[in-house]
Amino acid sequence: MINAGRPIREPPRWKRELAQAVRDPAELARLLDLDAEDLPGMRAAAADFRLLVPRHFLARMRKGDPCDPVLRQVLPIAAELAPQPAGYREDALGEAGAMRARGLLVKYRGRALLVTSGACAVHCRYCFRRHYPYSTANPRRADWTEALAAIGEDESIREVILSGGDPLMLDDGVLGNLADRLADIPHVRRLRMHTRLPVVLPERVDAALLSWLARCPLRITLVLHINHANEIGPELRAACQRLRPQLHFLLNQSVLLRGVNDDVEVLAALSEALDEAGILPYYLHLPDRVAGTSHFDISTQHGIHLMKLLRARLPGYLVPRLAREVPGAASKLIMA
Repeated sequence: MINAGRPIREPPRWKRELAQAVRDPAELARLLDLDAEDLPGMRAAAADFRLLVPRHFLARMRKGDPCDPVLRQVLPIAAELAPQPAGYREDALGEAGAMRARGLLVKYRGRALLVTSGACAVHCRYCFRRHYPYSTANPRRADWTEALAAIGEDESIREVILSGGDPLMLDDGVLGNLADRLADIPHVRRLRMHTRLPVVLPERVDAALLSWLARCPLRITLVLHINHANEIGPELRAACQRLRPQLHFLLNQSVLLRGVNDDVEVLAALSEALDEAGILPYYLHLPDRVAGTSHFDISTQHGIHLMKLLRARLPGYLVPRLAREVPGAASKLIMA
């Protein structure tokens, strides 16, 4: 039945753009002039871990070049299904053992991470949660009650990190309500969100998002995820300009990936581009040893060598910390 006189609310632009994202390897190959001979491997890998890439992000990639550093991050390839070296496993960071309540991970003292959504706007092939049990570890299904109660009972928790998936895949009303409930817990002082949406869908930084950020009583840090300077265009720079007045910090974390950014010139260009966009480099992660991602691996020694070269080129505040996450450690290990 049609409700006469009741206007149909159009979804926000970012959702309309996401609905048009590329999900079919054949379409990706056609749009980027990739070799059709690679399609069987692309299809097989995408059947195991789905392909998803917004068209805005697609526009940052070079056509006809399967080694393009932006494309390489999202391109499904047969190597993902090859036998993995020793040490590669589905739960590489031991997150199952750190789960204090459904979707609530407490790895380090003073901080708790809430897996707010299993959805992302882009599927990065090196994702360390590509095997995460989102269907059974979704705190939102219980209206966050169990997770919020666990946070409230632990007075050592000063900061809550919203992760996923991607927290900005949630509607602004849902995010605002969650933030308000966290702010009602007396010992929670800071809210941190890790997101890739402004990078792949800058339209996500709209008036509704900025409104709830502005009224949130907690100090908010937004951590973007950008691995290569080619990901940063005028739309993202404009989005960052709108975001900065509402935030305590605007940071970036990257992953050091073979064939993407394992070069000092590329890393220096990334830090310079981040600086121009008003984003401070924060972490450069050595890849997590997740099943299906070994083709991205970089040795610790090579990572340390790159950091030495980077420090010789840039001021200290533009040099991220090289880090590795080790299950059970008291903090991330700073390698350089």
